[in-house]
Amino acid sequence: MLTLRHLAIDTVRESVAFLNRRCTGYHVEDFLGLGRVELRSGGRSLLAVLNIVDDDAIVRLDEIGLSGPAFRQLALAEGSPVHLVPPTPPESFELVRAKVGGAALTENELAAIIRDVTGQRYSKIEIAAFLIACASFMTTAEVLGLTRAMIAAGSRLSWDGPGPVTDKHCIGGIPGNRTSMIVVPIVAAHGLPIPKTSSRAITSPAGTADTMEVLANVDVPVERMQALVREAKGCLVWGGHVRLSPADDILISVERPLAIDTREQLVASILSKKVAAGSTHLLIDIPVGPSAKIRTAGEAVRLRKLFEHVGDRLDLTLEVAITDGSQPVGRGIGPVLEARDVMAVLRSDPAAPADLKDRALLLAGRILEFDSAVRGGAGIRRAREILESGAALAAMERIMAMQGPPPAVARLGSLAAEIAAPADGTVAALDCYRLARIARLAGAPNDKGAGIDLLRKVGDPVRRGEPLYRIHAGTNADFTFAQGLAAEDNGVRVM
Repeated sequence: MLTLRHLAIDTVRESVAFLNRRCTGYHVEDFLGLGRVELRSGGRSLLAVLNIVDDDAIVRLDEIGLSGPAFRQLALAEGSPVHLVPPTPPESFELVRAKVGGAALTENELAAIIRDVTGQRYSKIEIAAFLIACASFMTTAEVLGLTRAMIAAGSRLSWDGPGPVTDKHCIGGIPGNRTSMIVVPIVAAHGLPIPKTSSRAITSPAGTADTMEVLANVDVPVERMQALVREAKGCLVWGGHVRLSPADDILISVERPLAIDTREQLVASILSKKVAAGSTHLLIDIPVGPSAKIRTAGEAVRLRKLFEHVGDRLDLTLEVAITDGSQPVGRGIGPVLEARDVMAVLRSDPAAPADLKDRALLLAGRILEFDSAVRGGAGIRRAREILESGAALAAMERIMAMQGPPPAVARLGSLAAEIAAPADGTVAALDCYRLARIARLAGAPNDKGAGIDLLRKVGDPVRRGEPLYRIHAGTNADFTFAQGLAAEDNGVRVM
């Protein structure tokens, strides 16, 4: 037996154990070939990736150290006695092998895999094998089965009242597209509940949770989230505390480094989270553009049909809006800059970006039409009325006050450089992907004040030497990296 030790090491979602090479009671070489170890104590067990330590100050000979995520999952007190055993491969991995071989899996088989993934019984390599096999082909029945399995593997919220529980989700890929932070207060001010759980950015310069955290606390437990929706009709919180479709978070952590982003997995990911959140009426935003996730109208229609097929069978009232994804939305790319744009729209500032305002009103109007009292086509008029009257701003301020202040004051990065037009002409195109990469190299979203402030949009005239956009950063290293990438290709085409 060894003694459990909590190590202050953040391994994100991966459970990692640390064992001293000269460990007493166990032969370390018995576990080295496996790469993982199973810990057992008091009826609890945990599978963890095994790392070997040669420094007794980190882990003593009679200890087993656990990273932060692993320690929280095992949920035992530090100092507890722990027994180590070689890990038993999950039985469901035989189903993954079958999928790799070209089999179509049943809903029960997919549920078995997802239970083991959620239970941390799969290594990252095993998860990658499952994801790549699914990326090769998935039937629509498999997409539905995977979605149901992911819903069943976590918590599921329920809400009081007979009326619709609304939500919206954009499939992403468009910098600055922070419509949720305008839509939520409009819908809440109308009186429809909209419990918005959002993710933090993984490969983009900001997620909704990152931008909202400039204005308010987003790290809200589920009980507080439910109280917020009861009292304020809406919230904008990080989904990490709520444990909705936890398998999705694990799968995403492996998908992103592999650049796996299939339409089938996208649908299962989004709909599992929304159904688990208790949504009954959902609007999906699919932006289409040359540098967006979805490049053509034909692709958008196929994706819309898949969303509708799965949504219908989950008893979701689901609508899809296919929107313009040809360029970034608003002017800011990065949390502080995007929060500035959002608040400008909510305050009816004459200088607020018109494209962000118009898109938010379009989407909010579609959601308001889920209310049987709002006639078809009248939703956008009602949304505009709520925004222009100041009711949406009041609803946002109430949500912010109830969620509490942000954990830290975020300010715009003090290091700034303007990227100039190379010639006279008109801005013909903005590359969403390239601009997002530059903003991330500048430090966004971890540095909330980093990013890009767009000074020109498509159709704007520009003279040689005039600024196209301004890069903001907080550290010299990030500033240099971002400027270097912009010098290679600034992401703006002038003709």
